[in-house]
Amino acid sequence: MGRYKQAFVAVGLTMAVTAVVGCSTSGSHASAPPGSSAASRGQDRPAPTESNPPGDIPDNQAYVAYRPTGGTFTGFTVKVPEGWARTAQGGTTVFTDKLNTITITAAPASSAPTTASVSRTVVPELRTQTPKFASPKVSEVTRHAGPVVLLTYQGDSAKDPVTGKVVRDAFERYAYYRSGHEVNLTLSGPVNADNVDPWRIVSDSVAWR
Repeated sequence: MGRYKQAFVAVGLTMAVTAVVGCSTSGSHASAPPGSSAASRGQDRPAPTESNPPGDIPDNQAYVAYRPTGGTFTGFTVKVPEGWARTAQGGTTVFTDKLNTITITAAPASSAPTTASVSRTVVPELRTQTPKFASPKVSEVTRHAGPVVLLTYQGDSAKDPVTGKVVRDAFERYAYYRSGHEVNLTLSGPVNADNVDPWRIVSDSVAWR
């Protein structure tokens, strides 16, 4: 083959290779190969952070022992979530955090509460005190402190002073008794919150001293 013909063929091959490479390069933007740096960046990106549903108490919540120092009866302790705001008035102490509340009340009692006495006296009282009170259920359950009377029910929360929002709450009211004294522990939070484990920790922690 002559020198000019060889040069002509070489130029043609070079142009063809360039065209193929150009097409391949322009298509590379559509999807990154599995081993490319773009694919690696996508795999290394953290998953979106999930926030707890409203009212859910975190699984890693720490608890501290509360020992009443005032009121009519101080002979017990109960564990409450650490860091919750506390208010006290007479024999009632309230712990709150966001949408959840723990209310502890101690008072003298001539006899131990029963499912019948709670149904007869407590339920009608709460019906007049709790907005849209509903679904009361009274039963006897066992906690570490011994047998207790449990009243579960639902009701509307107080209106938020800032947002004006009202939340539908679920309540668990435990009645403990010892030596002429009754301790009532009420746990409340939004109906859809999953607080089964935290409420069990608190209700199981009541101890006499």
